[in-house]
Amino acid sequence: MKRKDIILIGGGGHCCSCIDVIEQEGKYNIAGIVDTQSKIGESVLGHKIIAGDKDLPKLVKEHSIFFITIGQIGKPEARKKVFHALNGLDVFLPTIISPIAYVSKHAKVGRGTIIMHHAIINAGVLIGHNCIINTKALVEHDAIVGDFCHISTNATINGGVKVENDTFIGSGAVTKENVVIREGSFIKANSIVK
Repeated sequence: MKRKDIILIGGGGHCCSCIDVIEQEGKYNIAGIVDTQSKIGESVLGHKIIAGDKDLPKLVKEHSIFFITIGQIGKPEARKKVFHALNGLDVFLPTIISPIAYVSKHAKVGRGTIIMHHAIINAGVLIGHNCIINTKALVEHDAIVGDFCHISTNATINGGVKVENDTFIGSGAVTKENVVIREGSFIKANSIVK
């Protein structure tokens, strides 16, 4: 089966991690990367930066599948801006799941979200749109993760937790079960959230 072309938006460090997951997943052919105008012609892991932000309307005429590979430390504004722009251009934003992650068949994952290597998403979990569930993160049963959240490497979201929109959970952070993490929260690495 021929792989469909996908355009990535954002050519930094997070893009490298996304490329690796996309290549391992094997569903898409990376047709190019969008970054700043000054980086056009450069490569990220062998994939060319083919356009700048201003070129999105033109690219939409040639491609229909896009994925946001801008990282998120703290606030998600950059990712949100691109997500809303792409929605306005009527393109498809897939869910990307590493073949070496576990996502329960009883979980739901939103558009434009990436589940990285060795992450575990257990039964009853709901994950929103345009999220990063990073390497070795654990989202336990019946937890809810809102839109535009980043659950960092090795973080643990325990059962019944509600993570509201626009939240950043740092590496190694652990939540007590059934807590609510308010919208726009920034949880530092290695924190314990009670």
